Amino acid sequence: MLRSLLALALAGALSAASATEPYAPPGTPDNTGNIPDTPEWKEIAAPPPPPLRTSGLLPMDVTGTTMRFGIDPASVQVGRDGVVRYVVVATSPSGVVNAMYEGINCSASQVKVYAYHNPDSGWQPATQPKWQPLRGNPPMRHSLSLAQSGVCLGDAPNGSAAQIVQDLRSPVERRFGRGGTNR
Repeated sequence: MLRSLLALALAGALSAASATEPYAPPGTPDNTGNIPDTPEWKEIAAPPPPPLRTSGLLPMDVTGTTMRFGIDPASVQVGRDGVVRYVVVATSPSGVVNAMYEGINCSASQVKVYAYHNPDSGWQPATQPKWQPLRGNPPMRHSLSLAQSGVCLGDAPNGSAAQIVQDLRSPVERRFGRGGTNR
């Protein structure tokens, strides 16, 4: 019995000591209670946009517009940099289809358009893409709607791409922040 207690105490001491080793993740307090500087966020290179699909889209509620929006569930990906990238398709009342390959940085509440789809020539890279506030002027309504509907959970991505798609497919009352949960 005494041997077991000593082994547990030693294991606890070793795990506590290892938490303060220099190999601890950034932001882990050291043994003096100081939190070391965390590395500056850096965006990875966005992968190329996937082929455009206009069927099987998940419809989105976007207020203040007559356009219909949908997100391609197969295009949703969460990068190592925490950016959620996806293809969104917008259809006008007359049937004109536009598509954008975008990314949302939940921690900064920003969106970036990487490419636009041209029916004649396919995906065209955005000229000088830059991060824009989701609530900017003019607001990025469809991107803000996505962020609030399942892409972001607070200031982080809402888990994996599969979790994001699951929440976007679910009724509003079952999504992560609306009184229900899919987890």
